[in-house]
Amino acid sequence: MRHFRSVLILAVLFLLPGFAQAGWFWQNPKPMANTLNSVFFIDNNTGFSVGDAGIILKTLDGGVNWTVYPSIISGTLRSVQFPIDAQTGYAVGDLGAILKTTNGGNSWVNQTSGTTNSLYSVLFPGTAQTGYAVGEAGTILKTTNGGAIWDSVTSGTSLRLHCVHFPIDAQTGYAAGLAGYILKTTDEGITWTVLNSGTTNHLYSVHFPLDDQTGYVSGGGGTNIRKTTNGGTTWIEQLGISKAFFSVHFPIDDQTGYAVGEDGFILKTTNGSSWVEQTSGTTSWLYSVHFPVDAQTGYAVGDRGTIIKTTDGGTTWASQTSGSKFSLGSVQFPNNDLTGYAVGWSDSILKTTDGGANWLSKATGGALYGLFSVHFPVDDLTGFAVGGGGTTLKTTDGGSNWVSLNPGTTNSLYCVYFPVDAMTGYVGGGNWSSTIQKTTDGGTNWVSQSPGFNADVRGIHFPVDAQTGYAVGNSGLILKTTNGGTNWVKQFWPGNDLRSVCFPVDAQTGYAVGFYGTIIKTTDGGANWIQQSSGTPNNLYFVHFPLDGQTGYVAGFLTILKTTNGGANWVSQNTGASYSLWSIHFPLGVQTGYAVGDGGTILKTTDGGTWVEEEKAEVRGQKLEVRIMATPNPFTSFATVPEHEKEHFALYDISGRRVGTYRGDWIGYGLPAGVYFLRPEGRNAKPLRIVKVR
Repeated sequence: MRHFRSVLILAVLFLLPGFAQAGWFWQNPKPMANTLNSVFFIDNNTGFSVGDAGIILKTLDGGVNWTVYPSIISGTLRSVQFPIDAQTGYAVGDLGAILKTTNGGNSWVNQTSGTTNSLYSVLFPGTAQTGYAVGEAGTILKTTNGGAIWDSVTSGTSLRLHCVHFPIDAQTGYAAGLAGYILKTTDEGITWTVLNSGTTNHLYSVHFPLDDQTGYVSGGGGTNIRKTTNGGTTWIEQLGISKAFFSVHFPIDDQTGYAVGEDGFILKTTNGSSWVEQTSGTTSWLYSVHFPVDAQTGYAVGDRGTIIKTTDGGTTWASQTSGSKFSLGSVQFPNNDLTGYAVGWSDSILKTTDGGANWLSKATGGALYGLFSVHFPVDDLTGFAVGGGGTTLKTTDGGSNWVSLNPGTTNSLYCVYFPVDAMTGYVGGGNWSSTIQKTTDGGTNWVSQSPGFNADVRGIHFPVDAQTGYAVGNSGLILKTTNGGTNWVKQFWPGNDLRSVCFPVDAQTGYAVGFYGTIIKTTDGGANWIQQSSGTPNNLYFVHFPLDGQTGYVAGFLTILKTTNGGANWVSQNTGASYSLWSIHFPLGVQTGYAVGDGGTILKTTDGGTWVEEEKAEVRGQKLEVRIMATPNPFTSFATVPEHEKEHFALYDISGRRVGTYRGDWIGYGLPAGVYFLRPEGRNAKPLRIVKVR
């Protein structure tokens, strides 16, 4: 047995005074769209759920409202449990992550598990001190001191273990996983014996409701649900249908239980032997079910942020989420940060007039294909949207009504841009050929400008007028026109597919982004393009510089990047979303912005996407707004404060004790891991929270 001592890394999840919604936060769907893998309620009102991208949710009112907590990990969390009360809980996930809270989820500690194998299940049987976690490669971990030390236990298998359960105490327990493996221990996890489950199909959940004799496992591949009444010596198949069931739970006895799984299936038994299908109201896969007090009130969670609840023993299940879950491909706020539009798959058109607090669906006017791009050139009344099959829509009343236009092509259109007014505009797309259409009368008539290259056009931008513009597309296609599209000239850049182009200020300096982390920049009107280091291999779909050529954002697969120095450095931002983000827009400046993507994802930031605190100072009677950030944050050795490297900052620990003064290019060097607060010397400013990790 190997011993690993825990290094505690405290992460304060922004519940302190002054730390309102920072970074990127969810606006749609509510509470969020990430897949949820586990749900646990202490009682009928207080519960937690965890899922992809390290998401942690908490409710205090039975799921009417959920709080989304930023996580201290970016990987998936797969299991959560609060063993004795609503204060102390544990969550486990990717790369051996084990998180612990002792204050009801307000802050979490990252414990050292001693393994990089992903963990799939955690259980503390009736105590917050002794617990078990299981996962990849037959990993079994045990702690007897609340996670200060986790011991690696020999399981006897290299197969993944999905679940663990100790029905009474820490003496006798079971674990199950791939290939029908069921393990049993009767000596507190020191040794484990392989049981004959009677199947080689994967098992995902194990539960012994009352004692260590009668228990159930659920799985897939026609195994579904199996039962033992003799402590696992024999298992009898109870159900064999072509659905996988990922969670089985018996709330109060071994007779009444529930199982959830593939395609929103929910089964119930009231006699421990026969199972009846319930109507869940969803086709999303469900991964976890929990009835905290009795067999009447329960919760299930699953794909795309699905949360459903029953209060009548499963006769009816009600959704606890709201908002569209159709993927969104484009977002724009034409004049301010209050009124904006987002378009996407299944002809979705959403509009907000309150800064995204509410998004309302608008009629598309009979469009038959998904929408990929939206643009309101002058105001928030007249706008255009394009999509599959040549779909081109126009509104003149702020999206209340949309009229179909004939762009002169049935090829898919991926981008639309009207440079100066609502009369002269361009659409781009293709079907293995570059399509560009132009209108000069607000979309009534369109003229083909297709340059004839074997690559779809994915992005168009005219920086200052309707004459000089750029188009990018598949196979590294870059086109330029200086005469309003009469001629498009191919610019040479032999690279990956490109998806978006932006020239922030003039027709000289511009950026384009694309597959495999591609970011390229030109400063001579496209004569030369230089590759920039994005720091990610992920596909990038949209680039946007709100004010100038220095501060810009890129959205992509699981990614938002930001630069403040013209692309010399790109920093990844924590979005908390587990989806591709297809579009990003900052309507007025570099602070308030929106990003949209798959699963109906709409994210918003009011601080430029970074976890920063706002500082206000007065100079000669005028109020100046100063924003600082530390990067990287969290950090391992030291952090820097961009644009303030030579200034001095006071650093305080979590208790408020001053621990030193540091220059802006050497923040936190030599300090132990922990949470600190940074404040500029000589200024009456609010502190910036930073985290040092090991």
